[in-house]
Amino acid sequence: MKNLLIALVVLVVLGALGWFFFLKGPAEPAAVIPGDQVGGPATTTPTATTDDTKTTIGTSAGGRAIVAYHFGPKDALKEVVFVGGIHGGYSPNTSMVSYDLMAYLEQSGGVIPDNVKVTVIPVLNPDGLQEIVGTTERFASSDIPSGDRTEGRFNANGVDLNRNFACDWQANAIWQTKAVSGGSAAFSEPEAKAIQSYVAAHTPAAVVVYYSAAGGVFSSNCHDGVLAATKGLTSAYAKASGYAAHEVFDYYETTGDMTNWLAKEGIPAISVLLASHTDAEWTKNKTGVEAVLDYVGKN
Repeated sequence: MKNLLIALVVLVVLGALGWFFFLKGPAEPAAVIPGDQVGGPATTTPTATTDDTKTTIGTSAGGRAIVAYHFGPKDALKEVVFVGGIHGGYSPNTSMVSYDLMAYLEQSGGVIPDNVKVTVIPVLNPDGLQEIVGTTERFASSDIPSGDRTEGRFNANGVDLNRNFACDWQANAIWQTKAVSGGSAAFSEPEAKAIQSYVAAHTPAAVVVYYSAAGGVFSSNCHDGVLAATKGLTSAYAKASGYAAHEVFDYYETTGDMTNWLAKEGIPAISVLLASHTDAEWTKNKTGVEAVLDYVGKN
């Protein structure tokens, strides 16, 4: 009898518990905080981001990317473009100074005025730079081989890119006393087309193109006189850097020159010729860059 009573009590208790859980419903699973899972990493959905610090503006004749790097306020109305490496491995220090400029802007963003953004294209001719230095990334002067580097001046099509722009363009061009190819037509080369497209899309307030080696700052002009803003850029860069200022480049005839084409398009542009082919001369050019950015910001 005693055992029967115990069995009845157990049944009553079990029935009560069953009725309680029936009314309450099934238990909800415990919330899992991303990163707290045992035995595996977090399974959160990544947030989409847009990299607006660099743009691939084109591809070289040899299939290498031509990259533009952007600094400063993205919504600024004025843009200053710096271009290096147009003559690739023949003038590798023009890419070196451009990479130095990029490093400086990354570390000292305050040098850029609030109304100006800066774009740096360190290697316009990656084919020529790769041919001589073996890389298109940042490198040191010790990586530049000695000896004749003439072949590095041209792109993979054998064209001198600074003879491929639409100011006095000629297929049979001259560099110093040497015959060079200006391409089959103005902008026949993908590197020149990349610059043409970028300028058309952005209309820069100023363009600075690095060359070597004469040690000076040269204004641009395509038969219509030197723009007032170009004169201002030339004076600002030369005075700050210590390079001599020149209104024209008259060492020898140039056809299809990039900065002269920019002048034809109404874009203020200067050529900064480094004094050698191996030294970036960064200390001088740093002050020149700062002066140009200040000039554009105020004018």
